[in-house]
Amino acid sequence: MFFPTVFAVTDIPAILILPFGLLLLLIATMPLSPAGVKHLWDKYYPLVAMGLAALVALYYLARIPGGGTVVAHTAAEYFSFICLVGSLFVVAGGIHIKVKGEATPVANLVFLTIGAVVANVIGTTGASMVLIRPWIRMNKIRISSYHVVFFIFIVSNVGGALTPIGDPPLFLGYLSGVPFFWLIEHVILQWLLTVAAILAAFYVFDARSFKHMPRKLQTDVTQHAETWRFDGMVNVLFLLAIIGAVFVPEKYFLRELVMLAAAAASYRLTPKQVHEENAFSFGPIKEVAFLFIGIFATMMPALGYLELHGQEFGFVRPLHYYFSSGALSSVLDNAPTYVNFLQLAQTTAMAANPAAFAAVHGDPAATVGVLLVQQPLYVVGVSLGAVFFGAMTYIGNGPNFMVKSIAHDAGVHCPSFFGYIIKYSLPILLPILALSGWLFL
Repeated sequence: MFFPTVFAVTDIPAILILPFGLLLLLIATMPLSPAGVKHLWDKYYPLVAMGLAALVALYYLARIPGGGTVVAHTAAEYFSFICLVGSLFVVAGGIHIKVKGEATPVANLVFLTIGAVVANVIGTTGASMVLIRPWIRMNKIRISSYHVVFFIFIVSNVGGALTPIGDPPLFLGYLSGVPFFWLIEHVILQWLLTVAAILAAFYVFDARSFKHMPRKLQTDVTQHAETWRFDGMVNVLFLLAIIGAVFVPEKYFLRELVMLAAAAASYRLTPKQVHEENAFSFGPIKEVAFLFIGIFATMMPALGYLELHGQEFGFVRPLHYYFSSGALSSVLDNAPTYVNFLQLAQTTAMAANPAAFAAVHGDPAATVGVLLVQQPLYVVGVSLGAVFFGAMTYIGNGPNFMVKSIAHDAGVHCPSFFGYIIKYSLPILLPILALSGWLFL
């Protein structure tokens, strides 16, 4: 994300941050509101998001020195962001995995482990879309709410913490100047421990469930191995094209054009039957596209405020960034949370060692590069807090609600919003994430 520098000399009215807070509040609460109110939100959220975006953008253009440059950079980075997320969504929707047979606890463990790795290659959204239906089918005899919850924990969130493709916040970090493989080098051990701990907790649940099955069903499951069939395999080539596009130079939007071309070719060449079996529609990505127009535009004042006043928050330890960005990512979208706390980390590091940043003043990418050298654990804390804690609620990350919706449509009982938190997130996930942070940060 582009971090404006004009606020070092130009403050903004605090009231201009309200559209950002209002939009995030609406995103968090409207899906949980009564049916009548939710219907209105579903109908008019594009107008709400774009209206708030226009309000802030017009103020920048009219009243902020250099505001046009800020708006232009923000628009360009929104375009890059939505091209990546949208192209992965379309291509993943063209891959259908058919499974026959039933899974043992060990087979489920292997499946989720693969899902955690795949999430870094096709994104948590792509991995969730591709894998949730086979996950439900292979556990159809004893599918339960915990299967859905742990899938969200691992595949839709924690698994995708290693690469910029894995989760939208990390792609924003990549656009800001964090090198593609930097996170893998710095968080691999923490990622392995966290994923392993969540898998161990899942195995306890799944082994108990398998043990309580009638013995005849247990025998059938262990004696009949699963069979797999992959449809739409041409889309693997398009996935590789999207991944390769990440390394294409930014000039003339070549990277984004390659992604859009791959998505268009995928949609054109994928058999209609595959899209029907995946219940593919553009509804989810349409919602993301409109809401993030509002998020990108309305967060500009918040970023400017953090640049000017961020040091006043007193966040000076990596754990502060891990738990703070994690707390907000639990109930708000984790992409803007990441951007705001990365900005705060820069501001804090600059205040502590201004000489180190003096030579790169006004160059956002170079500023991030200095931050990676001066305070690498700040960036680790922000990155893992935003990605890991997105699993704490259904609204912490975009794929969470998509997985819940698909599971519900398939007849799987899913916990309520608060049931998810009380039964699973607080007693199981939070202690694991806290231990992970304390050990490594």
